[in-house]
Amino acid sequence: MSIDFVSWTLKSWIVVATALVLTITISQIIYNAFFHPLSKVPGPFLCRISGIPSWYYATRGDRHIWLWQLFQIYGPKIRVTPNTILFRDPAAYRDIYTQKANVQKAAFYEAWQKDKDDINTFNTRNKQAHSRRRKMLNQSFTEQSLRASQPFLIKHVDRWNELLVAETGDDQWSKPMNFADVSDTLVFDIMGDLCFGTSFDIKEREENPFKTMPHVVVQYMQFFYPLTRSPMLNLIVWLKPRGLDALFKSITPPNIKSYISFVEDCVTKRLELYQAQKEKTVSEQRQDMFWFLCDAKDDAGDPAYSEGELRAEANMLIVGGTDTTSVTLAAVMFYLTRDALRLQKLVDEIQSTFSTPEHIAHGPQLTSCIYLRACIDEAMRLSPSGPSELPREILKGGAIINGEFYPQGTVVGSSGWATGHNDEFYGDSEVFRPERWIPDESTGVTEEEVNVLRANFHPFAQGPGSCPGKNIAILELSIAIARTLHRLEVRKPLEGDNSLGQGIPTNGWGMRNKNIFQLQDAYISVRNGPMVQFKKRPV
Repeated sequence: MSIDFVSWTLKSWIVVATALVLTITISQIIYNAFFHPLSKVPGPFLCRISGIPSWYYATRGDRHIWLWQLFQIYGPKIRVTPNTILFRDPAAYRDIYTQKANVQKAAFYEAWQKDKDDINTFNTRNKQAHSRRRKMLNQSFTEQSLRASQPFLIKHVDRWNELLVAETGDDQWSKPMNFADVSDTLVFDIMGDLCFGTSFDIKEREENPFKTMPHVVVQYMQFFYPLTRSPMLNLIVWLKPRGLDALFKSITPPNIKSYISFVEDCVTKRLELYQAQKEKTVSEQRQDMFWFLCDAKDDAGDPAYSEGELRAEANMLIVGGTDTTSVTLAAVMFYLTRDALRLQKLVDEIQSTFSTPEHIAHGPQLTSCIYLRACIDEAMRLSPSGPSELPREILKGGAIINGEFYPQGTVVGSSGWATGHNDEFYGDSEVFRPERWIPDESTGVTEEEVNVLRANFHPFAQGPGSCPGKNIAILELSIAIARTLHRLEVRKPLEGDNSLGQGIPTNGWGMRNKNIFQLQDAYISVRNGPMVQFKKRPV
């Protein structure tokens, strides 16, 4: 008996189509939950059958807290989507992120491309192509470029210090200020000078069109981040060059478009300056970070970057070059203004090492400030610049992670927030205790214990995906903190809204501790606070 499809009504076709979709969906759910190669990995049932929970928390900005909660419930290995396994274990981290790991960047990174020409070191997935780009990028982050960057850093930090107390007398505290906003102005101006040959001067009192840019960068990341965590990510990546990019461009909010135009304009002006200075000797040219990018050479000795590639790398440098420094500065001030003894201990180290703030610069003396570096490391542990995982996709042949085999196509990673807030590893992970990073008989901390901690500490990531600007970021943080505390006293306001940035008892699990600096997850760490005041130190 044959079926007469011609005589079917529209209603009949809808019923059949609906039944087919339901059958496929239910079959996929059953497979993901019970027959998938990852079905034995612990995790919530909804995560085992769908990527919707992971995407949902990404849209809320608290995905990192959700991941921490799952680790608390299920242990050091969790399944957060049907195809994603995350770990909270030092051995697993090494298996995933080292140079020899049989993985590549996941589709997550490709989703950040705004169009087919927007290809940079960050969003390049292929291991060989990424290695080539990274090799060229590394030419911009050498000891020479580190020393060349120092005059720009010092100029902006000194001016920033002046502005922090510009409206106060010698023995007066400044008005309370949101340090997240204040630190953004410093870091953004430094990045402008290092990358584009001119300061944006957003830390200055006068109005200018660039003042909103730090907030626009955050809005740019918040706009795209949920897309990169979508349960339909692979479909989105496939559709992007087939019309979806054009659609996104047409619906992109005006503030995001203004940021993209801002980057384009900055690169255009810096390229014009580079070309104009070519006739000068190298010592006479402006040797900022962008100069080293323009001057980089490939293996054949030709310019490493085309103009289009320089534009693509510039966006990565703005986001990567501002986020880590800003969030760490804010975290350091949050924790020190709530811990008078440790604040004074740091001030004593800085002032005993340097007779004046003007002497604080790159070199052995700054490196000898071990408590300063410990405070920076502790702040980065508690407030990582990337609170969720950096996803990696396992390649053909599979991978052994922490002694277990995972098949090709599995997405794996380790969450920065969950790793740093791990009581099983740190013992008192919710306590700001820089001493844990310094071997000292008086505190009972051994060198072996510190080595174990550092094996699990990766604020700049590890392996081929690690941050190439680590040394510049540490120098910037060290100079900014040391010069500021040498010149100025700092405190949490004694009255008014002085709780900005801290946990609130009525918040959800993992966000209640008032002694923890709270972040939002937008791939980068979005922060608000702390409120602080500054006062000139007696001469």
